Amino acid sequence: MGFLVSGIHHVAIICSDYQRSKAFYHEQLGFKIIQETYRQERDSYKLDMAVDEHTQIELFSFPDAPVRASFPEAQGLRHLAFKTTKLDETVNYLIRQGISVENIRLDEITGKRFTFFQDPDGLPLELYEV
Repeated sequence: MGFLVSGIHHVAIICSDYQRSKAFYHEQLGFKIIQETYRQERDSYKLDMAVDEHTQIELFSFPDAPVRASFPEAQGLRHLAFKTTKLDETVNYLIRQGISVENIRLDEITGKRFTFFQDPDGLPLELYEV
């Protein structure tokens, strides 16, 4: 029997400014809030948001969390990619939200179009057209 996984449940992100990142992911990107929890003993928020019916983002705030080691080629998670069937419309939406988006590129291996933008802490986020 192999590794019994059916998909990705969530991606966890630690932010530097909770209110700013909450506004970015919820208000600007439109992810639905499932639950918001303040953990007093940790002075920390945990915000669960639905990306779609199968995938969530957990947004955490921790006092004095270290900054990202380097950008963008530090070891560990390189970027988070969101799939879209309407890349041009999605890019235009982000631009209208005041979010800077790189030029659309073509994946030389798959022939698919993609682009990158950043969250408020500089986390690289990708839009990948499927």
